[in-house]
This record gives sequence, C-alpha cells and structure tokens, in this order.
Amino acid sequence: MQISLEGKTALVTGASKGIGKAIAKQFAASGANVMLSSRKQDQLEAAAAEIRESGAAGDVDVFAANAGNLEAAKACVAATIERFGGLDILVNNAATNPHFGASLDIDEGRYDKTFEVNVRAPLFWSKEAWNAALKDKPGVIVNVASVGGLRAEFGLGVYNITKAAVIHMTRQLASELGPTRVVGVAPGLVETDFAALLVENFGESLAARLPTKRLGDPADIANLTTFLVSDAASWITGETYVIDGGAGVASAH
Repeated sequence: MQISLEGKTALVTGASKGIGKAIAKQFAASGANVMLSSRKQDQLEAAAAEIRESGAAGDVDVFAANAGNLEAAKACVAATIERFGGLDILVNNAATNPHFGASLDIDEGRYDKTFEVNVRAPLFWSKEAWNAALKDKPGVIVNVASVGGLRAEFGLGVYNITKAAVIHMTRQLASELGPTRVVGVAPGLVETDFAALLVENFGESLAARLPTKRLGDPADIANLTTFLVSDAASWITGETYVIDGGAGVASAH
C-alpha cells in the first residue's frame, strides 16, 4: 500500500525533535505540506532544514509556540492556513513531564504544568483547528498519548494520568467532531531525548524482554501516524493504537 498525503496540510506540535520531528518528516515525505511547531526557533529551523535536505515531496515551514499558550495556538493555526492555504491534519504531540516519583510528591506548579501542556493544550489546539478549518472541511486530529495512560507504573503517575485523559479526549472528540476523524497513538518506550532518563536506566533490560527485542524508534510512531491520517484509514476514529514492541505481552515470554 502506497500512502500519499499529497494535497494535505498538517500542523505538528512538539515537532523540533523526537517523535514529532519524525512524524513531520514522514508526512512531508508522503507529500503533505507541514507546519512544524515547538518552543525553540533554532531547533525548529534545524528540523525543517533536515526535512528539506531529505528530499521530501511536501513543503515545510516553522512557527515557534509554547503549546500551553492558547494565544500562540490560535496564531499558529492561523499562520499555517495563511502559509499553505488550509489545514487538514493536526497532530497534538507536544508533552512535558517535569516530575518523576510518587504521584503524591508532586508540587502544585509541576502538576499544573503537566496538565497545561498534556491535557489543556490538545483540547484547545483542536478547538482552534476545528473552528478555523476542520468544521468546514473534515480532516484528522491525532493525539499522541502513551501506553502509560493504560497502566500504572512507579515514577510516571501524574504524567500517565494526563495521558489517560488524552485517550478519553480522543474518544470524546471523535464523537463530537465527525466526520472529522480523531485518533490516538500510544507509544511505549521510544529512544528520544524526552525519554532519555528511562532509556538510559531501563532501556536495555526492557528491550531484552520485548518480543521485538528492541526499543521503539521515532520512525515507528511516524509510520503508524501517517497511515492513520491517510485515506487508507478513513473508517477509523475514536480509537487509540498501542505501539510498544510487544511490551503488553512481554510477561508471557
């Protein structure tokens, strides 16, 4: 199956590195025009240059924005539509995890920040994309969750609570926004800067237990996401797809 996103425009948050950059790169390679957004202009420009140099079929541009800033969300959506003439796909990928430890040890500031970026932002970026484009021309919203939103584990409790909320948000918005589709992806441990602490401390032992015998690569998540936003997945909405190398069945081995 050849996946083509030709003629589509996508906006990806948290796109300067890791999973977000991989999604933006794969979208552009599949023919989409892509607006990359994250907080740091220099990192965005470096990511865009990398995508252009890869020979991508689609065009790319950048817009620096803090995902938790709702005015920035509105401005970024508007800039995307102005630059590329429309918006068909929104990927809510930006996330933060400022606390590692017991859930009740978190302070109010870190709690509020985690919910601001991980829960409030996807809802309101979706609202901006819906009002500006997707209400009149149905498209696709992708929420990047985590397998942590489906299970309990020490150290990541509050982060995982936010990702459980994202999984339910995906169902809820899918029921309200159709025929615009809303889908989720729930990665396991992927080798990124964001997950560096986990990769360095637990990566080798986890990979050895996985049926696939390796951790995730950002491209793995990008490939699934590209399928989900394509016309090949046009009858899929409301569901969140786990992609974890078999971690959910690892105990059976």
